[in-house]
Amino acid sequence: MTQQRRDSHSTEFGLWLREQKDIDSGYGYVTTNIDFVWANYKTDDYMLLEEKRYMQPIKFYQERIFKRIHQNQSIDDKYHGFYLLQFEKTSPLDGKIFLNNNEISTSELIDFLKFQYSTDSFYPIEEVSY
Repeated sequence: MTQQRRDSHSTEFGLWLREQKDIDSGYGYVTTNIDFVWANYKTDDYMLLEEKRYMQPIKFYQERIFKRIHQNQSIDDKYHGFYLLQFEKTSPLDGKIFLNNNEISTSELIDFLKFQYSTDSFYPIEEVSY
């Protein structure tokens, strides 16, 4: 059965989707969003970021979708990868920061967002399968 939202972070369309029995998650239908498509419009460099608060992991269905998107974007030399950004609490202001399960500092996060801090993508290309 499709989970109902436990917060108020949905749109009216998102709420409507959850009420439709014909497209219930029990039939395999799911939705997810990518939290950030981070880009530098001057250089065309970009990456995908999934943000999780309170150290939450990526859900199994998100992982399947994100891997597919990552694989398809990987042919673009301006694409820098897909990354999991986790916060111990809610942001860099109230706890530790983790990038792909590795703790980083706020300055390292800023360098990363400037495409100056190098780390492997959360999903290596060779690991992606459908």
